[in-house]
Amino acid sequence: MEREKRTLRLAAPRGFCAGVDRAIQIVERTLEKYGAPVYVRHEIVHNRFVVESLEQKGAVFVDELADIPKGYPVIFSAHGVAKSVPAEAENRQMFYIDATCPLVSKVHREAERHERDNHEIILIGHRGHPEVIGTMGQLAEGEITLIETAEEARNFRQKQPGKNLAYLTQTTLSVDETRDIVDILRERFPGIEAPKKEDICYATTNRQAAVKILADRCDGLLVIGAPNSSNSMRLVEVAEKAGCPNVALVQRASDIPWDCLKSAKTVGITAGASAPETLVEEVVAAFSERYDVTVEEIVTNEEQVVFKMPKILASEAAE
Repeated sequence: MEREKRTLRLAAPRGFCAGVDRAIQIVERTLEKYGAPVYVRHEIVHNRFVVESLEQKGAVFVDELADIPKGYPVIFSAHGVAKSVPAEAENRQMFYIDATCPLVSKVHREAERHERDNHEIILIGHRGHPEVIGTMGQLAEGEITLIETAEEARNFRQKQPGKNLAYLTQTTLSVDETRDIVDILRERFPGIEAPKKEDICYATTNRQAAVKILADRCDGLLVIGAPNSSNSMRLVEVAEKAGCPNVALVQRASDIPWDCLKSAKTVGITAGASAPETLVEEVVAAFSERYDVTVEEIVTNEEQVVFKMPKILASEAAE
């Protein structure tokens, strides 16, 4: 019996960004250099497959520094941490390596600069996200005001009217939604200072742009990523707003909603910045088991960004 045909369109770029790739390499190289176990505070990146793979190599993921026995290396996640975290590690005489994405560190430095310049600071981001907690924790409590929605931007009131305002953003936000919030702030406060270089990272921007194009060429779309991954959830939202029917977030091939995709002849596939390519291959293989599949890659951008390893691991990276 002849199998039904399906066309799979893969977004490019998709999957790992340079910051995620660097963070994973930091854990792997720390294990190589110091041996297991190596402790990691929080998930190194928001992907269970990645976390479980590193656990099998000897990484141990913990919630707090107090959960780590003395004498073992500790790594801070790619999302960044409040200043209180390395301070606590030093008080506990811990050896730590910071895997914060350099583009997140850039936002941290911007916050410090604005404080030095006596600016009142707004951070556009999602409450409770580790990156937001880390960025707000660069300064004393209350120094940064978090704005999550356009409504909050409309209702924002300065703590010190007349003081110069500046805004920062989380690196993994929806480009379009953030633009709407920024437009409101600029209309209300024409002198507000923007980041010198866009805070939303290149990988987030590129993956959202690719999904917009893919959504227009597919009648179903899968985003491979974790529900606690901000950039993956934004890809789902972007695809839905672009008008693509049958959009779903899946962590693995076992999560594919086959019933919802029954009528979809052309299915788009992308992956969040913390999802490895092996999960994309797994999803393609699952389709190939059910259908006669044609795979096309829709390339919208070429990424060649690479971040340096921390100095203490640089020699291993060179080898």
